[in-house]
Amino acid sequence: MTPRQTTANAAAPTLLRPRGSNHVGMRQFNERVVLQAIRLNGSLPKADLARLTGLTAQTIGLITTRLEDDQLIIKQERVRGRIGQPSVPLALNPDGAFAIGIKIGRRNTDWLLVDFTGQVRQRHTLDYAFPDSVTLLPTIAERLQAMHASLGPLKDRLVGVGVAAPFQMGGWHRLLGLSQATSDAWNQIDLRAQVQAQTDVPVSFAKDTSAACVAELVQGRGRDLKNFLYLFVDTFVGGGLVINSRLHGGVHGNAGAVASLPLNLAPDAQGSATLPDQLISHASLWELERRFEALGLDAHAAYDERALQPPFAVETTAWVTRAAQALAQTVVSGTAFLDIDAVVIDGSFCRALQGQVIASTQVALAQYNWEGLWPARLTAGLVGPDARALGGALMPLHANFAPDQDVFLKTA
Repeated sequence: MTPRQTTANAAAPTLLRPRGSNHVGMRQFNERVVLQAIRLNGSLPKADLARLTGLTAQTIGLITTRLEDDQLIIKQERVRGRIGQPSVPLALNPDGAFAIGIKIGRRNTDWLLVDFTGQVRQRHTLDYAFPDSVTLLPTIAERLQAMHASLGPLKDRLVGVGVAAPFQMGGWHRLLGLSQATSDAWNQIDLRAQVQAQTDVPVSFAKDTSAACVAELVQGRGRDLKNFLYLFVDTFVGGGLVINSRLHGGVHGNAGAVASLPLNLAPDAQGSATLPDQLISHASLWELERRFEALGLDAHAAYDERALQPPFAVETTAWVTRAAQALAQTVVSGTAFLDIDAVVIDGSFCRALQGQVIASTQVALAQYNWEGLWPARLTAGLVGPDARALGGALMPLHANFAPDQDVFLKTA
């Protein structure tokens, strides 16, 4: 297993839309509000920052001076040609802070180094059939330390690491053909603690699909949608729920746990002992892998463009039809319970296959009786396969620099 490295750019994050406060003692909060305003709107002069945040010009002047001293924002070239004095836009300093996101999955592990603007500076991927904890955990530590060291003189600006992984890596082990011992070994590992032991910066943990939902909320459809059900098609399908622009986990973390959604009625007491199929058995790429393997084809093609090319395409088309029917039932059920604006579908497959899944799901939705319901809009996620690792990286950035949305917010 040899890690592969690439570099890429990601869109600037879009977080929440809070307003500032002139209340004494709110220095740090107001600093975060200013950073958020720049993150949301791009480079801005001080006058626009005052207008957008509701803070006074004097307060904005003090805050921006401190943020410049902390190297979190930088001045850009003066803008001339307008009425009045030339303005000096202020922008986020890409080198102001960094975070690392680690996605530990059933088919691969991804590492992303993300800068203060949300752009991906480094990406590493390690593929496998199923992870062996004895070899994977040291590899995670080695790659984490190498990425941290690569920052050189900026390494003190790494603010945290976010780990995204299934709550139970060994879950549904029978579907994957794993032994009970392998399943139990993974389920007993505290991944956050294992990674924390390898670094001095804080480490946070989130369920992988919840982290993916965070990435979509911050840098994708969450810019425009306040309430949506998020479906992420991976080795096993999963999801997340956004209510009022906040990720909602539920009392036990089950909100958005669509993998377990039953697709038909359970038998009565005198009926068959067979349990109803769950969404995981119909809309997961694991099933597409099995189809490829049955023909002696490379199962990893389910995650790239080969899935739509011969000789894979025939099996992919059959899988899309089956998955779309199951996803459509999920969309109708979610709409009935949640009254959401939209359902966002993304996944670790290629973008063309994402488009086919969404189009086929839209066709399947037309076969349902929508009487009594306001149909949710079906839309494509914008982040893609990076979503889980990117969400992991955004967690420490958000924790350190985004304002607390529940405290001291002015109305727009």
